[in-house]
Amino acid sequence: MDGNMKASATLVLADHRPEIVPHAQRLMAAHDGIILEEPADEHFKTMLDGSLSVEDYLEDQDMEYPEFSRHMAHVLRERHRAGTRMAQIEPFIEVLLAIHERFANGGGPQDLPADTDLHRVYQAERRATAALLDFYHSAVSDRFEAVVNTVKSFARADARRLALRDRMRARAIVKLLSTGKTYIEAGSIHYPLWRELRKRLPDGYPLHVHFLMADVARKLGCRRHLFGPGDVLTLYYRFHPKNFFPTEDLLAARALIYNKLILKDEISTDEDAYPHTRDAIAVGSVAARLSLDDCRRLYPKVRHASTTASRKIVNLYLGRPWPLTMKT
Repeated sequence: MDGNMKASATLVLADHRPEIVPHAQRLMAAHDGIILEEPADEHFKTMLDGSLSVEDYLEDQDMEYPEFSRHMAHVLRERHRAGTRMAQIEPFIEVLLAIHERFANGGGPQDLPADTDLHRVYQAERRATAALLDFYHSAVSDRFEAVVNTVKSFARADARRLALRDRMRARAIVKLLSTGKTYIEAGSIHYPLWRELRKRLPDGYPLHVHFLMADVARKLGCRRHLFGPGDVLTLYYRFHPKNFFPTEDLLAARALIYNKLILKDEISTDEDAYPHTRDAIAVGSVAARLSLDDCRRLYPKVRHASTTASRKIVNLYLGRPWPLTMKT
């Protein structure tokens, strides 16, 4: 990166949902470059220039959010035609894919050189995956307190994994920043990426943080962040990795209920409906009002229930209409 102070960057935080695309599109148009939160793909440039259709480009990809990916691909094509610089930067995932390829070809953990990104990524992923499997096993039948402990263990392991992922991405991003305004795409849980970028940027370099759906949330009457309790717990561990705090158990317990209530499936809808943002506000408002004892009583009832059934159970428990009545 050169020292030209005309350059600036905006870290744009949002979850990958179809309803964010029009907002991302407008903000991208105000930037000269875009750094995407995805590993480099050899067919990306041919998709952008139209030589490869969006459908064919996405066909072989393991997409968690296909509607979002499809809409965003068309937006990126538009920005490419307008001359916007573009790069796919997600080194942690690229290294993880390289590890999978090594293992598929007969290699093993013992073949990963110590003190390398290969080894660091493997260890971070292994610990987080093991903690997640412990949670899944515990969630089937363990007592509430034991499940809460596995939530905390996973959040700590995930926080360490995210820390490594953000450090690796920040190093790669800073090398690309030059003149002009750069849009940096990131999921909301990567909010601490701003700190990793700031550490590596020259003093005085303009770095802005923009929560893409914050204005929408305010218009919908929400005056707080849209992070669920599990994300708040993970972020606390990211910023305070060696500390414990009084509300750990409460956040972990609320996360158990929140995750049973929140909509999981992707909803593609018109721009002004915002089903996922509305849902996050509604479910977050309920979770924020639950005490540890509330969660202890509710969890056995919702443990094996569907999202729809869990909402009915929580509404019945609360004994009054609550904003969990939207169709699922």
